[in-house]
Amino acid sequence: MLINFFFDVKKAKIPATIREFLMLVEAMDKRLVMYNIDDFYYLSRAALVKDEKYFDRYDRVFGAFFKGIEDMTTALFDGDIPEEWLLLQAEKLFSEEDKAAIEAMGGWEKLMQELRKRLEEQKERHQGGNRWIGTAGTSPFGTGGYNPEGVAIGQRRRRQGRALKVWDRRDYKNYDDNVQIGIRNIQLALRRLREFARVGEDDELDLDETIRNTAHNAGLLDIVMRPERRNRVKVLMFFDVGGSMDDHIRVCEELFSAARTEFKHLEYYYFHNFTYEFMWRDNRRRHEQRTPTWDVINTYPADYKVIFVGDAFMSPYEITYKGGSVEHWNEEPGLLWAQRMLDQWPNAIWLNPRPETRWEHTPSTMIVKEVMANRMFPLSIDGLDRGLRLLTAA
Repeated sequence: MLINFFFDVKKAKIPATIREFLMLVEAMDKRLVMYNIDDFYYLSRAALVKDEKYFDRYDRVFGAFFKGIEDMTTALFDGDIPEEWLLLQAEKLFSEEDKAAIEAMGGWEKLMQELRKRLEEQKERHQGGNRWIGTAGTSPFGTGGYNPEGVAIGQRRRRQGRALKVWDRRDYKNYDDNVQIGIRNIQLALRRLREFARVGEDDELDLDETIRNTAHNAGLLDIVMRPERRNRVKVLMFFDVGGSMDDHIRVCEELFSAARTEFKHLEYYYFHNFTYEFMWRDNRRRHEQRTPTWDVINTYPADYKVIFVGDAFMSPYEITYKGGSVEHWNEEPGLLWAQRMLDQWPNAIWLNPRPETRWEHTPSTMIVKEVMANRMFPLSIDGLDRGLRLLTAA
C-alpha cells in the first residue's frame, strides 16, 4: 500500500526520492506511529516532503489516497489486534432508539445516593445489565456501555463523553512548548499584547544619539548607551488538559509554544475541565505536586494578562455543584473558584478550541461563557485577534 502511495506522490510532481521512501518504511517498521492516521500524516510528510511549497500538493494527494481511513491498523499493519480492543469485545452497539429509551437517573443528588447504595449491596462482577456496577450495559455505573447520565468507573479512555463523574486515576502529558509553529499567525496575533519599555542597565548602543552628540562635539566621539527595549507584559495562562481536550492537543501546543517565544514573563498552570481548589505545573506529578488556587491568586497581581484555554465541554454539575469534579470531591463548586479568580483578574479571557458554532448546544460552555461575561473567544486567528484586542485595551 505504501508503494502505491509513494507513486501517487511522485505523480503529483513532489520531488520525493527512493531514499526518503525507504526512510518512511523503516520508521513504520519500527512503529514510530501506530493506529492513528493523523500521526502517519505528519510522519510521512516529514519523510517525503522537503520543501514547504509542496505541502498543499501533498495534502491533496494524502486526502485522496487515504479518504475514509481513520485507523492505520487496517491500512498498513498485518499484526495482531491490539489488546485494548479485545478488552471491550463484549461492548454493545447501541442504536439511537436504544439510547433514547434509557432514562437519566434524575440529577446529581439521586445519582450519588444510588451509587452509595449499590456499592454497599454489590458483591460480584456484572456485565451487560442495567442496574449494577459493571461493563457493557445500560447501568449508570461502570464502563463500556451507554447511559446519558452516569459515573464511569474503571474506564481507560473517554468514550461517550456523557459521564458526570469518572472514578479512575488518569495521567496526562504536559503541553510541549518546543513545537514548531504550524500557523505562524498565532505568533503575530500574540504580539498584540506587547508593551515595550526600556528598562534595566544602559547596555545597548544608542546609535542615533551617539551620532548626534558626536556631531555636536565637532567630531569628537561621544558614545551614548541606553537600556535594552523589552516587552514588559506579564502573561498568566491556565490550560485545561485531559479528557475532551485530547482532541485539541496540537493547537494548544502551538499556542503554548508561541506564547513561550513571545513573552519573557510567562507563567502557566494546568487544570482539568474546570477550576477548583488546586492546580499544577507538571502533569506527570500532578497528584504529588499541586499548587493551591489561593496561592496562585495571591502570587500574581492584577496587572497580569490572564488567558484561560479550554473547551468548556463537561457536565454542568462540574461547574455548579459541590463534589461535581470528575476526579475528586471538591468541597466548593468550581464556579466559586472561577469567580475568585475573576475578582483578581477581571479582564481575563477564555480561548475555546471547539468551533464557535457548537457552543450554544453545550450547556456547560454557555455557563462558562456567562461566567466570563462573554469574554470567550474561539482558538482561531480571528478569535485570538478579538480576544487579545480586549486584553490590550484593559
